[in-house]
Amino acid sequence: MTGITKRFGAVVANEDVSFTANAGEVHALLGENGAGKSTLMSILAGLYRPDSGTVQIGGRPMNFHSPRDAIEAGVGMVYQHFMLVNSLSVTENVMLGQRGLRGLGRLKLNAAQVERELNELSKRYKLQVSPSARIWQLSIGEQQRVEILRLLYRGAKILVFDEPTAVLTPQESQELVVTLRHMASEGFCIIFISHKLDEVRAVADRITVLRKGRVVDTVDARTTDNHTLARLMVGREVLLKVERPPAQPGKVVLDVRALYAPGDRGLPALSDVNLEVREGEILGIAGVAGNGQRELAEVITGLRHATGGHIFINGKDMANCSPEDVIEASVAHVPEDRNGTGLILSLDLTDNLILKAYRQPPIERGPMLDGQAAGVFADRLLIEYNVSSPGRTAKAGQLSGGNQQKLLLARELSGEPRLLVAVHPTRGVDIGATESIYQLLVAQRARGAAILLISEDLDELLALSNRVAVLYEGRIMGTVNTADANIEHLGLMMAGTPGGEVSGVRG
Repeated sequence: MTGITKRFGAVVANEDVSFTANAGEVHALLGENGAGKSTLMSILAGLYRPDSGTVQIGGRPMNFHSPRDAIEAGVGMVYQHFMLVNSLSVTENVMLGQRGLRGLGRLKLNAAQVERELNELSKRYKLQVSPSARIWQLSIGEQQRVEILRLLYRGAKILVFDEPTAVLTPQESQELVVTLRHMASEGFCIIFISHKLDEVRAVADRITVLRKGRVVDTVDARTTDNHTLARLMVGREVLLKVERPPAQPGKVVLDVRALYAPGDRGLPALSDVNLEVREGEILGIAGVAGNGQRELAEVITGLRHATGGHIFINGKDMANCSPEDVIEASVAHVPEDRNGTGLILSLDLTDNLILKAYRQPPIERGPMLDGQAAGVFADRLLIEYNVSSPGRTAKAGQLSGGNQQKLLLARELSGEPRLLVAVHPTRGVDIGATESIYQLLVAQRARGAAILLISEDLDELLALSNRVAVLYEGRIMGTVNTADANIEHLGLMMAGTPGGEVSGVRG
């Protein structure tokens, strides 16, 4: 890719970017949200056309008019927000868009044959997923595997991976690194986008850093370090460790007892879950995607019905209460899917920020909303939470992923909740925004809030949490004090081995 420039109105997403990736290498692409990584890769994948610049594959100039052109040229990309049809099965999603028999004008593919080939690919690359399952029934991690399998099925040789290990256990992440290195040795060209600097250095041969739409540098992964990469990404020194004073837990805020709940398929998703979170404490919940984390957050926040057990919030049993009742009990929720559940992307920033405050003065004025008060409220939060935006009248969909997440946190934390349920608060967020979000969570803990932090990033959980509990198939496998934590033991619990009393791990 040479001299690539892409504008969206007055916004320059890529400016004179040149980027080269070779067959047989893993080339990492780093940069903050809004740095232009996704735009550059979307041009490579045929989703966008550059305003200027050229793309060459194997020395041949390419002029992609659509993603189909890119796929036929051997380019495949797993997007941060998946391109799947929720109502269709895994096999049907793979078949979707495939050309039928020549000249017939309609799709005539053998579904059974496609399913067999998917099973073979999933085994070969350790990307297990049921070909007959509907997409809406799958966890976020399983949906990501479908995207990867679809590209492999279509014969892509240039593979772009966007945060591929965000939903894996440490052992699975290591296996994927081995898989990608093996694919590179077979001649695949792998472009790897991640915010985990240790992971990038472990898997990549070279690393290109973008900042504000421009290439800052391309470095050898073997000779660089995390501080150098962070400084290149952000343009300043970044604290890679969380400064966290000792916890002083107070009263129990959340007390979950013998909780049972079904998943979307009607099968048990939570079985006899017991946990508690105190004032001034962060309890981390670890686990591979699809083991009950989302259901746990939704049951606590009133979005999912429990079939048994109790959820005491500030001493009151709130099991099966409405989301409005839970909000009034001083509970905040940062959901897993910020775009689908947390924010309304078509509304402006003010409307998104007042979604929990519009029934309260000064924003509420009788049956009407006070627009001036809402504007003052929004401006204060945008400044206080350092949300970079064109202004409060901009649409939420115009913001980068990191700023969308800060917008969501600004709304949820503005009421100083007693309990915060935060699910993957830094997923898909760059290192600068991650630093800000960590500081916000630690500040909330210092204020005395109880925080239930659900994440699939063990480094994040160990950096922020006082204790970590591991969910596997809807059950708590063990709880460990982070001071005694052992990543290997946590990984084994995430794979289904009970924690027992080993190395400070409590059953």
